[in-house]
Amino acid sequence: MLRSLKDLENYAIGATDGPIGHLKDLFFDDEAWVVRYLVVDTGTWLLSRRVLITPMSIHHASWADRLLPVTLTKAQVKDSPDIDTDKPVSRQHEADYLGHYGYPSYWGGEGIWGAGIYPYAMLPGELVAGLTPAEAEIAERLKHRNDDPHLRSCKAVVGYGLHARDGEIGHVDGFLVDEDTWAIRYLVVNTSNWGMGHQVLIAPAWVTGVNWPDSTVTVDLSLESIKTSPPFDATVELTHQREMDLYGHYGRNDYWAGWAEADRHDSAV
Repeated sequence: MLRSLKDLENYAIGATDGPIGHLKDLFFDDEAWVVRYLVVDTGTWLLSRRVLITPMSIHHASWADRLLPVTLTKAQVKDSPDIDTDKPVSRQHEADYLGHYGYPSYWGGEGIWGAGIYPYAMLPGELVAGLTPAEAEIAERLKHRNDDPHLRSCKAVVGYGLHARDGEIGHVDGFLVDEDTWAIRYLVVNTSNWGMGHQVLIAPAWVTGVNWPDSTVTVDLSLESIKTSPPFDATVELTHQREMDLYGHYGRNDYWAGWAEADRHDSAV
């Protein structure tokens, strides 16, 4: 099922020994278009310090209760490395963070999470004690590179202008996130440049670039195709058929092709 950024905001985050805080933002990978971290406001517990929580630690979300339990203790979160959530997060910061929790790195594999598509599948059995020697070597090399800001705030992108091949058509209104893989499946776009406008969905695969200084997103689509795209209504269930109709409208290949093979791989891990 897909969850909107607006719906996820203020979800409670619970550690194994008590509440941590509430979700305030999502950091996504602007190359793979996957949510890598939840930005959590700890409230009065840690003087409203904001911390990062990886989806790898979420196994059984309680969507009805608006609760995301994580396999972390409050002490682990309290002692986690400080990260300025108002700035892009570098790979060096990620290596420090993952090393603190003893999580494997997600980069380097063929899937969006290591070799697979599910974050929790990277943690079979107990958590490892730390990064593997190979991962530690990679992390050490990356420390000597310039900051590599591939992680961006979802909230920061809301409001970015959307540019088609032949002109501007509206702005980004939000995101739809896959609750199992934490992949961003769609940008929700308000086509306000066309009269009253309406909301439509744009898949990240159709995005050709994000211009951070100019606050714009460029897509490989025509104005007319976006204008005539099936409208998106957040109050109506986005069924598989509706997704197929959307991809059919643009004449694009769907994202779920090959998922059966990925599922078999993750199940075997």
